Amino acid sequence: MAPTVDLKEAAAAYEAATQYFLNLARGVTAEVIDVHAENEWSARQCIHHMADSEAQSYARLRRLVAEPEGSIIQGYDEGAWANEPKLAYADGDVTNSIAVYAAVRAASLDLVKRLEESDLEKFGEHTEAGKYTIARWLETYTKHPYDHGDQMVRATKGQA
Repeated sequence: MAPTVDLKEAAAAYEAATQYFLNLARGVTAEVIDVHAENEWSARQCIHHMADSEAQSYARLRRLVAEPEGSIIQGYDEGAWANEPKLAYADGDVTNSIAVYAAVRAASLDLVKRLEESDLEKFGEHTEAGKYTIARWLETYTKHPYDHGDQMVRATKGQA
């Protein structure tokens, strides 16, 4: 049996994670946006990744809510996306990526606030991670902005 999740607390934590990353992304300066710690992404790369990742998470949550249990939740190769020059992770303006991130997180938060406890165990089959519940989605995407926000802080200080 899965642990009980207080959905109001979970929604508040998800929203706080969103704001944490947005505050960092909106505050990064031109002087440090391309600095990176060894073997890590720069702030620019983190921002572009978060826009792409959150666009994926937006679709995943809707699939988990609306489609039959066991539906496929497609993974993607984030490294390949980061290295594809046309996606401009290395040098693209971050304005639209910040806007995408903010918009999809806000829309997902609206949906999270409509969930009921019984929805948390609805699941799909993630192509890389196996059984993937809404509870797992919520945990993953509440933690994700902190992971990359902290990476941005390290990057802008040039520290590993």
